[in-house]
Amino acid sequence: MADGAVLLRRTGSRLEVVFNRPERHNAFTSATYEALLAVCAGLADRPDVRTVVFRGAGGRAFAAGNEISEFVSLTEGADGVAYEAKVGRVLRAVAELPQVTLAAVDGICVGGGLAVATHCDLRVCSEGSRFGYPIARTLGNALSAFIVYRCAAVFGESLTREMLLTSRLVTAERAYAVGAVMAVLPSEELNAEVDRVVDGIEAAAPLTLAATKEQLLRRSDAIEASPADDLVRLDKVYGSADFREGVRAFLAKEKPRFGRL
Repeated sequence: MADGAVLLRRTGSRLEVVFNRPERHNAFTSATYEALLAVCAGLADRPDVRTVVFRGAGGRAFAAGNEISEFVSLTEGADGVAYEAKVGRVLRAVAELPQVTLAAVDGICVGGGLAVATHCDLRVCSEGSRFGYPIARTLGNALSAFIVYRCAAVFGESLTREMLLTSRLVTAERAYAVGAVMAVLPSEELNAEVDRVVDGIEAAAPLTLAATKEQLLRRSDAIEASPADDLVRLDKVYGSADFREGVRAFLAKEKPRFGRL
């Protein structure tokens, strides 16, 4: 799918969704998001699929955010608001999948990649994996509030603040310590752990799992709903000179020169 940028692998009642742009650290494009939306739509009524495993190709990254070259077209704040809405539809579709979802992280998991991983039910990772949203030092954009809230629900508020306010990446060990991932293993053992987790899920009562997912989704909806003024906030940030400078500097491989309030 998406010209090979997303691969699907079916093994029994497991479906693996593989982000396949290893030369770009599996950065998401608009086509990637469209493919993910199509995959989720196709899984909405598939009782023969019990688990969905998301992973990145290449062994260096789950997904390193979004393809920044596409941000050049976001010249107005409204463009950024529309972009965030599109990403939001994909993340909502991932969260609403009836199957149990697992993010198998091997390497960098930042930006859009982290958003997908936190909207999965479960996460496992390799020892060298790193997680974060270093947008304050790179692009100067902003996240939709529900993405921030979901990160705080998974990693805790303190680590989420550290990710976003200091632009530091969180190690696999720290992620495990706060329960954000359920296991940390050497890269060569990650597949075996995925198999163990999937086997356990597929041996469980499907109606129990479905009821639990529905309960947790309703709880998330109640806690993580974006405030009414979130679109105004996003419009201001995406329409700023700092965002344009962040995109320019990233593509030019330069350090951005952000302004001061």
